Amino acid sequence: MTTDAKLSVTHVGNVIIPVDDQDAMLDFYVGKLGLEVRTDMSFGEDDAMRWVEVAPPGGRTTIALAPPPESGMPEHGKLTIGLATDDVDADHAALKEQGVEVDDEVMRMGGPVPPMFWFTDPEGNRFLIVERHDD
Repeated sequence: MTTDAKLSVTHVGNVIIPVDDQDAMLDFYVGKLGLEVRTDMSFGEDDAMRWVEVAPPGGRTTIALAPPPESGMPEHGKLTIGLATDDVDADHAALKEQGVEVDDEVMRMGGPVPPMFWFTDPEGNRFLIVERHDD
């Protein structure tokens, strides 16, 4: 077991749930479970996509209610764990150096969307590392 990589991951940033109807899911998570909306923004080409995150009041880890795009995320009904990091580029390089299956490059969508990349564990589970900075 290799333990040379020292990543900048600070915490589980979010759990990503692919959903078909973000508004219905917001009604459930906010209206029925009492979570609060942390993020609700458009992004992507022509702001065609929407990113929504909810969390318990005061909680650090969020639940992202994300529409499953045609590529890049697991199929509907499968959870994804998002790890928060202070240095996405260093973590990408470290994992690549360790032989971990990672995206070729860090995704940079611009605007309010932080840089991020996917990696896969030995059993094929996919994780997302997202650069986040506490304000």
